[in-house]
Amino acid sequence: MLPAPKTIVIGAGISGVSSAIWLQRAGHEVLLIDKATPGMGASYGNAGLLAQWAFIPVTTPGLLRTAAKYLPNPKSPLFMQWSYLPRMLPWLRQFIGNANDTDTRRIVENLKPLVTDALDQHYALVKDTAAQKWIAESSFSFAYKNRAAFDADGYGWNLRREAGQTPEIIEGHAVREEEPILGPQINLLAVLKGHGHILNPGRYVAELAEIFQRAGGQFLTAEVQDFDLTSGKIQAVETNRGRFDCDHAILAAGIWSKSLMKKLGLKVPLEAERGYHIIYKNPSHVPRNPMMIADGKFAVNPMETGLRCAGLVELGGIKAGPSRAPIALLRHKTRQVFPDLRYDSSEEWLGFRPSTPDSLPLIGEIRNTGIYTAFGHQHVGLTAGPKTGRLVADLITDRRPNISLSAYSPNRYC
Repeated sequence: MLPAPKTIVIGAGISGVSSAIWLQRAGHEVLLIDKATPGMGASYGNAGLLAQWAFIPVTTPGLLRTAAKYLPNPKSPLFMQWSYLPRMLPWLRQFIGNANDTDTRRIVENLKPLVTDALDQHYALVKDTAAQKWIAESSFSFAYKNRAAFDADGYGWNLRREAGQTPEIIEGHAVREEEPILGPQINLLAVLKGHGHILNPGRYVAELAEIFQRAGGQFLTAEVQDFDLTSGKIQAVETNRGRFDCDHAILAAGIWSKSLMKKLGLKVPLEAERGYHIIYKNPSHVPRNPMMIADGKFAVNPMETGLRCAGLVELGGIKAGPSRAPIALLRHKTRQVFPDLRYDSSEEWLGFRPSTPDSLPLIGEIRNTGIYTAFGHQHVGLTAGPKTGRLVADLITDRRPNISLSAYSPNRYC
């Protein structure tokens, strides 16, 4: 009997843990490596949404006009650390270059297969395990000031309708009947049925890692330093805790994948969208379902740990600490839409969304090295993580994925 293939997965966020579990189920011997505790990066601090509606990129037509309006306004949901701008210009040029109808529709068609069945993909991942308790089915509402604000988002809603996602519109006094927590500033809800959310994203991913280990998988806390490629094929992964031989490796380290890709000769234009959240602990009341506050571009999710308000975008790399302006705006907008909310305490967080200029993740094999990528999901990492892991596992085990992966190929950056 041949020995089980050995695969090393680098990164214990949702994409990495999902990859490890699907490969383990396919009979691989898997070592999962992360420099921190599983589930403690972007997988910990995201909005917790299974965002099956989130296939519309930021780069829609009119992005430049919107950015020009937002950036000088301290009350807008877009922030920039200006000292970082020169380093970011090459990425920004490519990013803004996609802000047209043709490229938007191309991106939409490639994001839809990754996100529109997210609830089913998460259920498949947790089948017959205790981790299923962290998944909750729910509707999802986009909260607007009025009909005019909803109509201003017509481009995105038309794309959703084309994909079969037509919202139920609730207006006026019926808004507070649907969501009593909302104050008078919100007068229209666009409600999508049949979605879901995670009650504690960090704990969810950590428990998945525990399930992987109980089934015989290994986890190592270590920092990856290099790869041993002999004749162009992966032989081992070098870490600060030693060398580990393997037949395959998966790079799923989020924003930290960028520096590791350089060691493989690929300069990936990956930048961090700095995202924030506030957890309001022991809140006096919570929404019945998660929602997006359209004016503030942040999501609201009732979780096990409290009411999480998460979102905004700050461009500025990964080295600077948290900025006060985004947190102040998040608190201000929360008070506006939930004027009667009371809570015992709150907790703030900053994390890094790994973002490519074409808004598409890197999923696939780097040349013919035996090294695969599973990162760069921007705003949909939690949503698309289980399916990404499944796709990468299928590639490694010679199963033919049921979708074309060419748009996600890491070799587009060779």
